[in-house]
Amino acid sequence: MANKNMKHKLNIPGPWYCTDPDDDSGEGCIACNVCYTGAPDFFKEDEDGNAYVVKQPLTAEEIELCMEQLEACPVASIGKDG
Repeated sequence: MANKNMKHKLNIPGPWYCTDPDDDSGEGCIACNVCYTGAPDFFKEDEDGNAYVVKQPLTAEEIELCMEQLEACPVASIGKDG
């Protein structure tokens, strides 16, 4: 489960987030590119390739797409509060 206390600084406000790569709990983003290639409208990469959320999903389809990324993340660095 993503560490909500180690959110990437570029995440936009909202329930969905990606963790900072410096999260030493083992759940920090490893720049694998799964989320920002699978859902580029919602996830982007910073200058180091680490993911962050640029748009919060609102519709059922958008949420389903983001859930797919959350489940595919190899280090559980995508989180959803609520």
